[in-house]
Amino acid sequence: MSDLAGLKILVTRPVGQSQGLMDQLTALGAQPIHFAAVEIVEPRDIASFKAVVADLSGYHWAIFISPNAVTRAFNLMQGFGQEWPATLRMAAIGRGSARELKRLGFTDILVPEGQFDSESLLSMEPFQDMGGLRIIVFRGEGGRELLGDTLKTRGAFVQYAECYRRAAPSADVSGLLRAWARNGLDAVIVTSVEGLHHLYDALGQVGRQWLTKTPLVVVGARLKDACLALGLKGPLLVAAGADDEALIAALLAWHAGKNPL
Repeated sequence: MSDLAGLKILVTRPVGQSQGLMDQLTALGAQPIHFAAVEIVEPRDIASFKAVVADLSGYHWAIFISPNAVTRAFNLMQGFGQEWPATLRMAAIGRGSARELKRLGFTDILVPEGQFDSESLLSMEPFQDMGGLRIIVFRGEGGRELLGDTLKTRGAFVQYAECYRRAAPSADVSGLLRAWARNGLDAVIVTSVEGLHHLYDALGQVGRQWLTKTPLVVVGARLKDACLALGLKGPLLVAAGADDEALIAALLAWHAGKNPL
């Protein structure tokens, strides 16, 4: 019997970013169901992004917050002919972002080990004494300020390059509610605070009652706190990162605890 045999897992990643995770869940015997809790769309102010990246050669480090930040940033830059300077060093918060950079042909990428979040990146040696260094952070609109604020206190000049935004889903939730009512769900994977709130709002009163009791796989303390603030009482499984490997590892650890040998 496979490790997650028969488990019905809701995957809430955006369209176009869920298939790899769903394929791995299927290979482990699970029955993944997809509902995009967020849509990734263009930033409201592309002109500001273009102005920020106009002088990339003036920066010492570029930090990518997510895989979306990688793909959206380079798509936008390609659209107006912006080239990447060879001297600009790269860092990525997690393995998914690093994987996207490697897919684009970059190889020298600094990535935290263990926990994949801003705190882990900030603990790395290259980001301790930042006096006089210029940092550009590629992210979505309205991201966390911890990374930039901390780097500033260490002496860096920090500029944000916001290259996408998360919007509420336009998909019909009725199919998901029918599936939940018919067979139940064993776990839900949520990877952003925005996605959690959009899912919660879309489900309505009946769906929220089911969500409240269902185990949630989440990423980081901030998302866990958001779940608690909404009164979600099911087990909260905190993954080490938002990449496929970390999410599945959290599911496997939880399921092994439920079903000891």
